[in-house]
Formats: sequence, C-alpha cells, structure tokens
Amino acid sequence: MEKQEIRTFGRRHGKKLSIRKNLLMENILPKICPNESESNDILEIGFGAGEHVRELAQEYPNKIIIGAEPFVNGVAALLSAICDDNNEIRPEYKNIRIFPDDVRLILNQNKFKFSTIWILHPDPWPKARHEKRRLLAAEFLNLLGSNLKANGQIIIGTDHWEYYDWITEQVKNTNLIICNSKIETIETRYQKKNMAHTTETKYIILTHK
Repeated sequence: MEKQEIRTFGRRHGKKLSIRKNLLMENILPKICPNESESNDILEIGFGAGEHVRELAQEYPNKIIIGAEPFVNGVAALLSAICDDNNEIRPEYKNIRIFPDDVRLILNQNKFKFSTIWILHPDPWPKARHEKRRLLAAEFLNLLGSNLKANGQIIIGTDHWEYYDWITEQVKNTNLIICNSKIETIETRYQKKNMAHTTETKYIILTHK
C-alpha cells in the first residue's frame, strides 16, 4: 500500500507495551490487515480500545469489520482482547480486520465500499485555535460519503454538544444529509469517562442525498 503524506493529530504512542502485546503486534496484526478483495462492509474509525469493534464482530459474524486506529496502544489492546491464551484469534473475532494508521490512507484509494461507517467519540478539539484539527469537517465527511455504499449510513456519536452542533453545520456543505439522530447509547470506555460532563451522547446518522 503506497504511503501518503497525511498529518494525523493526537497521540500515536502511549505507555510501553507488554511483551505479549508486542508479540501480537508483530505476528498477528500483519495477518489481519484490510484486504480490498474481501467484502469489507463495516468500518469503525478511531476505535479506542476496540470494545465496539468486538461487539460488531459478534453481532455481524458474516460481515468483515474493519477497525482503523492510529494509536498503537489501542491497536494492541484490541489484539489482546481478540486473542486467546495461545495468541490465536478467538473464533468469534475471525471477521475483524485492523488498519493501524490514519484511515484516510485507505479511504483516499476509494477501493473500499461500506454499508456502515461508525465514528464514536472523536476528539472534539474544543479550543478555538485547534478547530482545524477536528476530523469531521465537510471535506472528510464527503470522503466518507465516497466510500459509502448506496443507502449506506455514517453513524457519529459525541458527548461534546458544541462539537455536535459544529458537525451538523459541516454537513450542510457536503453531499450527505442527516437521516436520523435517534439511536441507543453505545457505551465505550470513553463514554463511561464522559469527558465533556454532559448527560448523554448525541448521534448524527448520515446518508447520501
């Protein structure tokens, strides 16, 4: 896969990985990279520790689930969770693929088409001087749309309400429309922390115009 120059904001590395996690990164990760020849149907962007990716894999066992995450420790955490004590992938997670880098590197190739794209609790970059770092600007939303199947959906969840309002304004400058905002709250590690100190997560569900 050809390397492109893309600036990714946020941390790439956290604390030092354990011996086991390093082994999984070296031996298992290369075997479960996304493959354009597969029917890649569901994508989750910025999966954190991968709780929701694992839920999707079990809910849709006949679909390929791609998780994209540039944070090494998050990738290692997901690998650890989907592998057994023998460092083999558990049967219920055989449909998971992991892309350990900025998702735009695969989206820009336009070789994948998804029925559902999930983005849960993206970094809101709340300071005004950091607004340009926000992922869900109109340009990126249009990029997601170009990788979306007909009648597909992009599901965005955030507990930062100002970011929610900002995203809805960005949608007005895209080829997408908001088709729904009602969905059952999805609990992830970040949702439980509720860094924005709000009462609930708000969702935006987008589809093609």
